[in-house]
Amino acid sequence: MNVFSFGGGVQSTAALVLAAKGEIPYDTFLFANVGDDSEHPATLHYVRTVAIPYAHRNGIDLHTLNRRRRDGHIETLWERLMRPGSKSLPIPVRMSNGAPGTRSCTADFKIRVIEKHLRRNGATRTWPATVGVGISLDEIHRANNRRPGPYERVTYPLLGLGLRRTDCMRIIAGAGLPVPPKSACFFCPLKPLTAWQRLREDEPQLFDAACRLETTLIQRRAQLGKDPVFLTRLARPLAQAVPEGTEPLPFDDDSLCESGWCMT
Repeated sequence: MNVFSFGGGVQSTAALVLAAKGEIPYDTFLFANVGDDSEHPATLHYVRTVAIPYAHRNGIDLHTLNRRRRDGHIETLWERLMRPGSKSLPIPVRMSNGAPGTRSCTADFKIRVIEKHLRRNGATRTWPATVGVGISLDEIHRANNRRPGPYERVTYPLLGLGLRRTDCMRIIAGAGLPVPPKSACFFCPLKPLTAWQRLREDEPQLFDAACRLETTLIQRRAQLGKDPVFLTRLARPLAQAVPEGTEPLPFDDDSLCESGWCMT
């Protein structure tokens, strides 16, 4: 089995184009959707209106996968975070010192969802599936952060081709496709301050939803007698950290990634 882990961002879309041109050996792409209420709407719109039609036109299967509970219910990341009584903090919230905490969102809602699909379709420990991941040369350090599961053998075709993010953008444009936005949950705490400001200015409903999420997490922590957590490194509520009508300096960017921390 030979599949590509598709995140809907620049690198994985470039991989889709390369696969359509026969330059990398993948005819199945798997998009693990963390939830229509969690993924940034622009990413979902791109996947559904651009990537999937392009894949179908070029004989490539692009499947959307969801995390399902044992009763068959589709669980989303937002749902888990907002569930009453939940003590789970699967996203890398910022602690009181501004540092990101541990996270399990990528493992639970991306990697394990894909692994379950691989197992259902024949992957075994003896015969693991080959899974392509879209990490480009300018973020090669991320390749060391992924620990392959027992049912997969991870490969990095963009690294093998020596491609950088700018090369990926050129490949996408060369295929006549629009370049996709950065792929991430709209409330991801690894978002830089500049991105939070853009979200407040351009998509205030999403910004308000992120504020509600942060308030819920702070209240829940208080009930447990624990320190508050935040969505930015400034260690204060989001609405205060990113006030309305102000714009961070161009170099005020604490992003930990180039194109989407979880999947590219």
